[in-house]
Amino acid sequence: MAVLTTCITSSLQPYIPTSQDPWNEARIRHAYRRIGYDANLTMISSAVSMSPNDFIDQLVDESLNAPNWPEPTWANFTNDDYANLGFDFNEETQNNHQEVVLEVMDQMQTVGLKGRLLMFWSNHFVTRLEDYYTSNHLYEYYSVIENNMLGNFENFVREIGTTSAMLVYLNGYENTNLSPNENYARELYELFTLGVDNGYTQQDIVETAKALTGYNHRENWTYPIYFDTSTFDDSEKTIFNQTGNWDYDDVINILFQEKASIIAEHICRKLYAYFVSATINEDIVTEMANLFIQDFNISNVLRVLFKSEHFFDAKTIGILIKSPYDMFMSYLKVTGFSIQPDYLEAFPWFNTTLGQRMFQPVDVAGWQGDRDWINSSTLTGRWRILQWIIWHTWDNFQEELRSFAIESSNNSNDPYAVAKSIIDRFMPLELFTESDYQDATDVLKHNLPENYYENGIWNLQYQSAPYQVLLLIRHLIKIPEFQLK
Repeated sequence: MAVLTTCITSSLQPYIPTSQDPWNEARIRHAYRRIGYDANLTMISSAVSMSPNDFIDQLVDESLNAPNWPEPTWANFTNDDYANLGFDFNEETQNNHQEVVLEVMDQMQTVGLKGRLLMFWSNHFVTRLEDYYTSNHLYEYYSVIENNMLGNFENFVREIGTTSAMLVYLNGYENTNLSPNENYARELYELFTLGVDNGYTQQDIVETAKALTGYNHRENWTYPIYFDTSTFDDSEKTIFNQTGNWDYDDVINILFQEKASIIAEHICRKLYAYFVSATINEDIVTEMANLFIQDFNISNVLRVLFKSEHFFDAKTIGILIKSPYDMFMSYLKVTGFSIQPDYLEAFPWFNTTLGQRMFQPVDVAGWQGDRDWINSSTLTGRWRILQWIIWHTWDNFQEELRSFAIESSNNSNDPYAVAKSIIDRFMPLELFTESDYQDATDVLKHNLPENYYENGIWNLQYQSAPYQVLLLIRHLIKIPEFQLK
């Protein structure tokens, strides 16, 4: 699978359509594929009549204005609450975890950017569910991400660090005035704000760890962690050359006062790699950072990026590899195929087998993405699982295959036109050669006599059409371009 790595040189100025660079379905699909999880034909048709500026504003505003997930009944439950209700703690906890994952999947399908940012930020401010396990901690962590994903990054950093999930995962709970633990202080700088060995010293970490003490108390491991002055180190600390009896809030204040430009560069580089290209254009990142540093508003810097000629440059299209969730959720969005509830509930397991378990990144640095998603095992796994999903449609919703082909091709009776229309809905770029489309057409034709096509006997109302569409989709999921976005 060839993945383009050419550095994109277009500017961060707003994209203005021209006859050479028109506002068309290809660019709209690109935007939906990167900002959300793809689009159906109705969404694409609606966007064609909009300006790029208004289209991007609509996508960002949709996520900004989306209501928060209503607090579940178990949001603050501890093991004592489950016991008092006569529930099994482990069984209920697993059910709650699944409920959160399904909520994120629903956001991927309904409010694309919100779903994408839930994944991005949980892979930036990494915690691991298996370390803290309890669902009340998971909900608190999820809620902080949901409330801050498009807001002020400084507030985001401040709030995420005192969640029970983070305090457990990065050992803040073990960091006391008598027994310092530097783990969170190190990752706060190295991964969450500044970047590896960038703008801090080991002594800054030592002193910061002292300022982060005090979050060490809870009734038992299922209860929230809270601050207690008895384990707080109230000595003077020197952090980034500022000395005082600093506490947690002071650390965040000093960090953003002294290192704002480095923070802005680090976060904008990650946003660029996630939404544009794994090959970083440092000039664009610097421009983004100069904007971001003004108020650290995440939605503002994303609007500028998404509206830019850089983002809509033809060289950006089809150069990133889909994550497992990208692949499955985009497939559902493009096709609109129905999924029975028990089968949809298996999707998290499918993704886990391919290396992406939600709220459980591979390590504290998170999934690196792009090429790391694909190897000989995961590629064949992607094919196998998608085939199961395709057969699920055949077994339960056969006529949806016919309807999909009719919608895609405008009810054409030309097998080549039908095949190409379906393929182009899934691929970020047209196939490499004309023969690739012809091979796909031959798959769609199946074993019907050629004269059926030559004489117009065959059309999409033909009895075998749903099965022929199934064969085509099974074929196209193995085309290398299918793995790109």
